[in-house]
Amino acid sequence: MTESLRQNGEYEHANPYQGPHQHASSPVNPEWPPPPAQPPGNHPTQPLPDMRPEQPAEPHGKRPARRRGPAALLVAVAIVAAAVGGGTAYGIQELTGSDTVTSSSTSTNVVPSSQKGTVSGVAKAVSPSIVEINATSNAGSSTGSGVIITGDGEIITNNHVVSGASSVKVTTNDGKQYTAEVVGTDSKKDLALIKLENASGLKAAALGDSDGIGVGDQVVAIGSPEGLTGTVTSGIVSALDRDVTVSTDEGRQQQQQQDGQWPFEFGGQQFNGDTGSSTTTYKAIQTDASLNPGNSGGALIDMNGNIIGINSAMYSATESSASAGSVGLGFAIPINTVKADLPELRAGASN
Repeated sequence: MTESLRQNGEYEHANPYQGPHQHASSPVNPEWPPPPAQPPGNHPTQPLPDMRPEQPAEPHGKRPARRRGPAALLVAVAIVAAAVGGGTAYGIQELTGSDTVTSSSTSTNVVPSSQKGTVSGVAKAVSPSIVEINATSNAGSSTGSGVIITGDGEIITNNHVVSGASSVKVTTNDGKQYTAEVVGTDSKKDLALIKLENASGLKAAALGDSDGIGVGDQVVAIGSPEGLTGTVTSGIVSALDRDVTVSTDEGRQQQQQQDGQWPFEFGGQQFNGDTGSSTTTYKAIQTDASLNPGNSGGALIDMNGNIIGINSAMYSATESSASAGSVGLGFAIPINTVKADLPELRAGASN
């Protein structure tokens, strides 16, 4: 938000009859008529002509220096601050290269102003940064989603999407396919970082500030439910800081992914199956935006186009994957959790 500064204050009115070279006791030429009497506190609208001697002209080629008062200085500072504050994320990315994560502590406007606040505007701006992930393991194959965070192909997804995978293939929004390697995993936060091979010039998503969202805020979800790449749904933030418990057992995660279900525990109840004995709990954003099997690892986005969460779990009213579907109870890992975990993932963490 750009703020403008205003200089307020009282200004003193100079006596129009007393120049810098005149004194109150100076004699008055009797040929000059006396000035008309004025009521106290009022000033004439037309001051008397300046009778001081004419000042010599400035030498050719020189101009008198202009003094800048406090008001001019404050305005200059305000302009610089506005330029820095409004373009921080864009400027950092331009100066440091395409492999830099676009992140800001404040909300960056990714969506063009003409489409600001619209689901279609968010979808158009962010869809190029969302991918479909196909992971293959000894137990079979599974489908999930991911978010591009650097131009050279770093992608954030859920750990349970790529857990135990022997092969990872990624399809971008424009249909290009890449092979990816798993760089780091964190089963306690259900996060993973993968990296595309021989990728460049990709559109990185802007990572927002999940601490700045509120219940009732409108959001958009993008992912690949059931392999339908680039599916867009919308809803609101239903609740914050929900304690969601998921499995950390790699074997169980692989089997669950093949079944199209991702069991989790909330409020002491098990949903979508049994999470097992090896579990972890994290604080999640609850949303009623439609999430289905395959949305895991995709993006939850605010209406400015910033990623505020990584979709990770959804409740299905049935145990069968064939008839599973969203009932408006979805959960996402806050993006601030992702940003805090990113250095360890890049260092090759495997836990």
